[in-house]
Amino acid sequence: MNSVKLHTAKETLVTAFALFSLFFGAGNLILPPLLGFTSGHLWWLVSLGFCLSAVLVPILGIMAHAKLQGTIFDFGKKVSKGFSLVYSFLIYVISISLPSPRTASVTHEMAIQPFFDVPSWLTGTVYFSLVFLFVVNRSKLLNVLGKILTPTIIIILLLIIGISLFSTDQPVGPITLSSPFANGILEGYQTFDAIGAVVVGGVIIISVNLKKKEASYQEKKTLIRRAGILAGSALLLLYTGLIYTGALVQADFDTEITRTALLNGISHLTLGRNGQVFLSVLVSLACFTTAVGIVTGTSDFIQSRFKNSKKAYLITVIAGCLLGVLIGQFNVAYIIAVALPALMFIYPITIVLILLNAIPNKWASPKVFRAVVTTTIIFSIPDFIGSLGWGASISALQEIIPLSRYSMGWILPAMIVFVLFNLTRKKHPINNSSL
Repeated sequence: MNSVKLHTAKETLVTAFALFSLFFGAGNLILPPLLGFTSGHLWWLVSLGFCLSAVLVPILGIMAHAKLQGTIFDFGKKVSKGFSLVYSFLIYVISISLPSPRTASVTHEMAIQPFFDVPSWLTGTVYFSLVFLFVVNRSKLLNVLGKILTPTIIIILLLIIGISLFSTDQPVGPITLSSPFANGILEGYQTFDAIGAVVVGGVIIISVNLKKKEASYQEKKTLIRRAGILAGSALLLLYTGLIYTGALVQADFDTEITRTALLNGISHLTLGRNGQVFLSVLVSLACFTTAVGIVTGTSDFIQSRFKNSKKAYLITVIAGCLLGVLIGQFNVAYIIAVALPALMFIYPITIVLILLNAIPNKWASPKVFRAVVTTTIIFSIPDFIGSLGWGASISALQEIIPLSRYSMGWILPAMIVFVLFNLTRKKHPINNSSL
């Protein structure tokens, strides 16, 4: 009996480490320190907002995957099959066009350029060649990510955070953000973790199915849920630590410092002359594991749409890697800026789908799905328009919609519609067979 429990604990830990590494990529590493740097003494409030969108929602996405045990297509099928198909394609197009290439761009700027005078196309080519090798050997994915790469990432991060906490005695500086909590939530969007949850969650499902073919639905559900909680706890600890570290070093750097320059500076302060080497390893591993997860998830989805064709899987892997090399030639700041409008539109829909799939079915009937998702799409349009730089044209509308000036105008309408439709359900019970 003890050996069975030990085996289960080991499986859970390996899966949790793999899940963490698939989540923890370029944005997860470079965004929190600058957020803390600009939040000053209100670092804790920014951390709360950031972890809400970059930890809680993504882990709820993994819980939803554990419940559904299907693909991303299952997340939206209660709205309609047509909607779910369009949503799935949008998610994968965004994922493989923005966060995946961004990992190569960050790796070049922070891990390669400081040591070697090589062009970014060469870095991208080598980088995505390695990604290709990992993705085509996906049966070994969980073991390699969970047993080797993730522990290395966590150890280096804990070194940077731990040394910062115990070596800095200066007070935390003033805040320069206008809305710390809202800024934290919106910056959490840039991690792509909610989108990552529906993408890499599918990767985890397929990987677990390949590894534990004889396991029951309940056994796999328990394994994935526990792994999700462990991975989420690690993300919470490290995000908060990186944000606080950024707040602690506010007096050591210029106020106009960039995200990548700040992370470089922190690594030098904490780890000395060898800091750049440690940071290079950290950045390379964190970015690489995320790129592997995105390309694998996209290829899995395309394969599922083409009757599990291995040829479709391979063609998607090649296309994803080539796209990564091409778009990865742009610098990190440019890719982050380009990603914002896409995120302002797709992120609210993703958050709503995750929450609706994570809660009990009795509160999330097809009718509730359709009403809440439609409301979210309508009320996220002003935020999307504002992110394009056309805020002046919708300023009157933003004054009317609560939270719209914080780019979160969809939240209250979606909540109200959810409550109203569930109150209607209690008065007019829905046939359970339809759920």
